[in-house]
Amino acid sequence: MDFSETTISTKQIFSGKILKLRLDEVKLPNGKHSTREIVEHPGAVAIVPLDDDRNVIMVRQYRKPVEEVLLEIPAGKLEKNEDINLCAQRELLEETGYKAKNLIHIMDFYTSPGFSNEKMALFIAAGLEESVGRPDEDEIIKKERIPLEKALDMVKNGEIKDAKTIVGLLVSQFYFQGDL
Repeated sequence: MDFSETTISTKQIFSGKILKLRLDEVKLPNGKHSTREIVEHPGAVAIVPLDDDRNVIMVRQYRKPVEEVLLEIPAGKLEKNEDINLCAQRELLEETGYKAKNLIHIMDFYTSPGFSNEKMALFIAAGLEESVGRPDEDEIIKKERIPLEKALDMVKNGEIKDAKTIVGLLVSQFYFQGDL
């Protein structure tokens, strides 16, 4: 069965610094018409930085859309035509103050494909060297070092709620078990 939807028309609703919003009228495989609200995003990276003792370097920050302080792995948006490896190194340094000797691209995933085209590249960073962090002006973050096993327990008990962080931590565990 063909699940594809055919775009009939597209209307740009909003264009901002981080994302764009468009409204598509589509023809469904069954011949009916519908509309799709689509958030266009340039893509992003997420990094699981692990020190030599398998501690994860994480950041705690307030997230206005959910009105909560969340514990997350470092991540950030791709700049126009930016290489994902360079973006990952940049975001790691900005948010944690570390550089990675080894940056391993593990996988790509869509964050919320029901309404957004954002694709995130997931990395594990090892061989960390301390440097100077340079968070963006609008980023108020606190760096935390948490043992990987404790971070996984925090996922299990619901303390970590951020999807990219949950994916990153679980995939890291699979990676170290040789399941990837």
